[in-house]
Amino acid sequence: MNFKPVIPLSGYTGWRFLQRTLDTQQAAFANSASVARATDQFREKIGEVRSAADLMADRDMLQVALGAFGLDDDIGNKYFIQKVLEEGTLDEDALANKLADSRYAELSEAFGFGDFDTPRTVLSTFADEIIDRYEARQFERAVGDQDNAMRLALNTGPALADITASGSNNAQWFSMMGNPAMRTVFEGALGFPSSFGAIDLDQQLTDFKARAQATFGTDQMSEIASDESQEKLIRLYMLRSETSSTGGFSSGSVALSLLQSAGSLY
Repeated sequence: MNFKPVIPLSGYTGWRFLQRTLDTQQAAFANSASVARATDQFREKIGEVRSAADLMADRDMLQVALGAFGLDDDIGNKYFIQKVLEEGTLDEDALANKLADSRYAELSEAFGFGDFDTPRTVLSTFADEIIDRYEARQFERAVGDQDNAMRLALNTGPALADITASGSNNAQWFSMMGNPAMRTVFEGALGFPSSFGAIDLDQQLTDFKARAQATFGTDQMSEIASDESQEKLIRLYMLRSETSSTGGFSSGSVALSLLQSAGSLY
């Protein structure tokens, strides 16, 4: 039997409930039949995989690999995924580095097929590394079946950790902009319209950083990834998502909601 996440409320109040029960719910989800079966098979067989072609040949393992990076929908794009994996990320001309969606580079880097003579699949810690990501992403997916805003909020912490792991501040901003889920959270939290992505990329960077400075007191992505700023980012996103779905309120109403939430939930 599969575990279905319990989300009795929507919006920021529902998010706070999910946070309080997260460990228990994630454990129950990881132990559900379909998830446990997939992860057990992956753990048993991944150490034998030495190439991208080996991974492509096993659909069950490929599902876990892609699912760990939120790329479940690419399960049928085997030629494309194999090319992403085989070219690695060390060469700036590698396919993964040319794609706007940074998750492909994260996938390629994690497996290391194109970057090293011996892939990372042989590491004793590799199976658990991918399984941990898979369980987290699949739980987010299950949450998203009920409330997509909460799915994106759940993804924020791990995604920010990946984004801020390396690179300059501007590179980290561009990485965020290339991650569809994170871009949605930042655009929503900072009050940008859906059409914002159509303007010049460098102008987007300037506007993102200016709005972040005004909102968080910093435009440094590594500082926005701190627990305090991350919570504010999610709170703003959830509140603005909720108000937009109910007809929309003014920025003053959102600010008032923030104050009320802070008073009642902390």
